[in-house]
Amino acid sequence: MDVRGAMPTHYKWWALSATSLGMFMAMVNGTTLLVALPTLIRVLHMSSLLAIWVMLAYMVTQTVLVLTVGRFSDMYGRKRWYVAGFTLFTAASLAAGFAPNGQTLLIIRAVQAIGGSLVMGNATAIVADAFPREQLGLALGINSIVIALGQITGPILGGLLVSWISWHWIFWFNVPVGVIGTVWSWIQLRDVTKPQRNQSIDYWGNLSYMISLLGILIAITWGGIRGWSNPVVYMALTTGILGLYVFLRWERVVSQPLLKLQLFRIKAFAMGNLSNFFIAIGRGAIILLFIFYFQGARGDNALQAGIAVIPMAVAMGITAPISGWLADRMGARILATFGALVMTVSLLGFSFSVSVTTPYSVIAAWLVVAGIGNGLFNSPNTSAIMGTVTPGERGVAAGTRTMLLNTGNVFSVGAVLALIAATVPPSVTLAIFSGEPTVVSTLAMTHFIHGLDLAFGFMALMALAAAVLSALRGDESSRVVHHSEAVSR
Repeated sequence: MDVRGAMPTHYKWWALSATSLGMFMAMVNGTTLLVALPTLIRVLHMSSLLAIWVMLAYMVTQTVLVLTVGRFSDMYGRKRWYVAGFTLFTAASLAAGFAPNGQTLLIIRAVQAIGGSLVMGNATAIVADAFPREQLGLALGINSIVIALGQITGPILGGLLVSWISWHWIFWFNVPVGVIGTVWSWIQLRDVTKPQRNQSIDYWGNLSYMISLLGILIAITWGGIRGWSNPVVYMALTTGILGLYVFLRWERVVSQPLLKLQLFRIKAFAMGNLSNFFIAIGRGAIILLFIFYFQGARGDNALQAGIAVIPMAVAMGITAPISGWLADRMGARILATFGALVMTVSLLGFSFSVSVTTPYSVIAAWLVVAGIGNGLFNSPNTSAIMGTVTPGERGVAAGTRTMLLNTGNVFSVGAVLALIAATVPPSVTLAIFSGEPTVVSTLAMTHFIHGLDLAFGFMALMALAAAVLSALRGDESSRVVHHSEAVSR
């Protein structure tokens, strides 16, 4: 039941402010860590593999939980879970600043991700509940501005905190923001859509999906850093594939599945989500790769590296609300497809132009192109996905979108870092990842740049696949008419 009409007309803007604050905190948290990662590797004496998994622990945990969060919010209301997520994220941020070593930080980051999943898994559904369909693209575009602000603020803030204070504050900075967000969300948010308590949680689906995701990621990261002939790679890959098979089989027979596969019978929903997945693989590691490039190859400090990656976020922040507004009038197909193609061009530009001596102006120009592509794709595609489902399915739809987005980001980070690590010896990888280019030979640095070019080429292929899938989404004008028929078959 959708009770949006009974809410005050200004509620939608208060709801948008609460979700925007959550997204801002999540973006700042992620980008500050990226900038600080070389410092963390040095001060906490982390290996390359552990450093990668400090990042992946957050991403994997959030990815595994986000669909369950969507289901919980459909069953028990979105407000309580969103507020609980803010609270847990804040507490974990405080604890992360006290981590004595990389292993402890990895565990705390996983706990922090539980809170993050509650925030991110509900944010899009809360916005979709609050805004009418004809304004949803605009609302999501405004959310994208906030995401861009977080991506702009995070690198600068991370560089300042690491360079001038200490690495602990990249986590402690989240605490006051989290406290404000918790209180503000509790005051402003309402449960617009009536909870559907006759549902159940698919625990076996969660478990099999987690096993699949972890298995494949362990195989990718372990193979890239420790060698592809290592028995761990074969065991992990076998486990991951079997886990994926069990997950998909189980989701077909369980009465209330974690992943509602019948929604993928709606062409606009399926193509929108699949293009979302591939574009995430294409763009998910861009900022991380350039942080390693600026600090590990060019010798910049954390603040310089943070400032250097800002053009992408600025361009996205300008483009996203415009594309969201246009999507409300002309649909998502043309805008999202063109955005994915622009992203493809930018990644090819990185692949063919990046070297140790490349002028920064060239890199900045391609970062702007990537930001424009990102902004053109995001808001229209998300709006189209959420417009295909009924109000009672928005939690699951938002969870599905976020799960595939996060899965793509996880695979992007794991795959490209493993690809780069496979091109140089482990000692060189660690030196570059920790921002110490002076101990790397000229030949080894040449191999690193070659691996970087290969990584960007791989990401370009993924973005091109997203463009093709986006173009195949079909006529959006008929999606609502056929929705109930499609999901009932």
